[in-house]
Amino acid sequence: MRARPLPVKSTVRVRRPVDIWHKSAFSAVVALAIPDLTLLAVGRLDLVLYTSAGAMCALYAHGLPYAARARALLWVVLGMVASLGIALTAASLITPTVLLVALAAVIAAVHKMVCDATRIGPPGNLIPTFISASAFFVPQHLGQVPLHVALALGTGALAWLVCMAPGLVRPQGPERIATARALEAAAGLLRTDPGNGTTATTAPPAPPAPPAPPAGDVKPANGGTEPVGVAQARHAAAAAVNAAWHTLFLVPAARTPEKASARAGLERLLVRAEAALGNAVLANAASGDLAHRGASGRGGGTGPGGRDAGYDAGAEAGRLTAWARDLRRGRALPQVELSEPQAEELRGVAVAEALAGDPPGGPARTVAGTTAGPRRPAPGRPRGVRAVVARLAPGSPLLPIGVRVAVGCALAGWVSMAVGVGHPYWAVVTAASIYQANTTLSWQRALQRTLGNLLGLLLFTALLPLIHTGQLAMVVLALAFQLGAEACISRNYWLGTVWVTPMALLLTEFGSHLPARTLVVDRWIDTVVGAVVGLACCVAVTNRRAADRIDLALERVAEAEAAAARLLASDPAPGAGEALKDDARESGWARDRLAGALIELREAVEVAAGEWWQRTLPEERIARAEQQGHRTLAGLVRRLSAPALAA
Repeated sequence: MRARPLPVKSTVRVRRPVDIWHKSAFSAVVALAIPDLTLLAVGRLDLVLYTSAGAMCALYAHGLPYAARARALLWVVLGMVASLGIALTAASLITPTVLLVALAAVIAAVHKMVCDATRIGPPGNLIPTFISASAFFVPQHLGQVPLHVALALGTGALAWLVCMAPGLVRPQGPERIATARALEAAAGLLRTDPGNGTTATTAPPAPPAPPAPPAGDVKPANGGTEPVGVAQARHAAAAAVNAAWHTLFLVPAARTPEKASARAGLERLLVRAEAALGNAVLANAASGDLAHRGASGRGGGTGPGGRDAGYDAGAEAGRLTAWARDLRRGRALPQVELSEPQAEELRGVAVAEALAGDPPGGPARTVAGTTAGPRRPAPGRPRGVRAVVARLAPGSPLLPIGVRVAVGCALAGWVSMAVGVGHPYWAVVTAASIYQANTTLSWQRALQRTLGNLLGLLLFTALLPLIHTGQLAMVVLALAFQLGAEACISRNYWLGTVWVTPMALLLTEFGSHLPARTLVVDRWIDTVVGAVVGLACCVAVTNRRAADRIDLALERVAEAEAAAARLLASDPAPGAGEALKDDARESGWARDRLAGALIELREAVEVAAGEWWQRTLPEERIARAEQQGHRTLAGLVRRLSAPALAA
């Protein structure tokens, strides 16, 4: 066991914004503006909290294809309305503030665990926790609850319509963005290729991941001979390609030739990104003087490092980047020009995509003369509600996080009460917001939250003369703050919080008018109390299961890699027909399972590496597993070309 230092320098570093920040920003502004302006017209701005509960659901699910987005947003709206209903009912029936704080803490813990289990993405549990925690301390009569809940449900339906509306203009927008990210990540990996004479370079703009915990410092693969930048770029490329495939898995079966052709075009681009990943892995393995069983000699002629003869990593990176740019700008799908070996490989992959023949009720597609149905996810893993329930089962690593949130939020609220704050919901929200996957990230979030709130309070104070000019100015400022928050929060959390803080204060002003001095002082006290108490609980309630998750992930990687290695050791199915299709299907599923296991291992390592108090990680074992797994993954990509060559 050893304690790890907590970082400071990386806490305030500003990054590139998420590539689709404007989608959630403008969706939320539209969904908020319509009810806010309506309430302004009828003189009932005191109801803004309830309409905002539903309208802010427009912040979610913008990375999902529209069919999956419709389902996800429905659950978000229902969850938001249910939380609001519970909070308002408690506020109308329970008088002791101590009990209200305890209930708000429990609801905050439920939000955290459910949002993490569903992997709904940003803004995660923050919005429903803010709304429900506020509602616990709003004066309420039981007879008013149905109307207020109905307002939230109605604006939630409006948010659903706003988020679905872009599908009328760009029905394939989310799939194209996911594919573009995969192409950019693959291009970034190719730029790390030692055979290309370049060093670790990041891909063109892609959504920034949360900062990796700096404390683990898992040794690079190959005993330290592989540059750290290469390992990071390889993981980013594998994760982006895997995410893009799973985005396509969420798209319903195409029922027209045009939709089938568009789906096929995106799949071809992903296959190209996957092939680039395989070539880069083999080149980097060769640069470290590493041999990989079965990873070369299966996909046409190979050159140095086991790659295709004549393969130019720099030129391929440029092509992938250009295709990604076309996808993002809504242009026609790129017409990919292929060399003969590449065409043979893609024809083989097209056979691999024939997992179940023609999609139900839809046409088959043709790629280079080979008929195939769309690629489908590997069987055997729960999806949907079953997957969420499995992630929350006893022994889940999410349970210690839930305990942290419940204990920390309750203590923060009670301490806030003890120092004289009349409505301690902001301390509860602050404590809930800082809890991340591990102690390191929670420490960073606490510093960011405190800094952002302080600057936000200064901004609110500076704008008080404008705020006091009238309610129209308050509505316009609230919408502007919402836009600014979404534009900045992906650059760094503290920068987004600068805008979130005055917006939250304005929501309070709509319902009840407090002296500005009291409002600012109470909010500052709640912020400090929530951050300090929440972080103390985070350090005290350490997640000892984080290292156990690594052991489980290593076992899954070993099982998937062994199954893939056995498949690589066997000869590809000769000829054509069902045997060929079965062989290709098994190769595709083995690839999916191994890619998912490797990504899960890397996530588990980053979580455990950021725990302040944790047993020493099996760094050499992790490095070997990742190294061998990625090379085997490259071999599977090549194996998928073998049926076409044999035929």
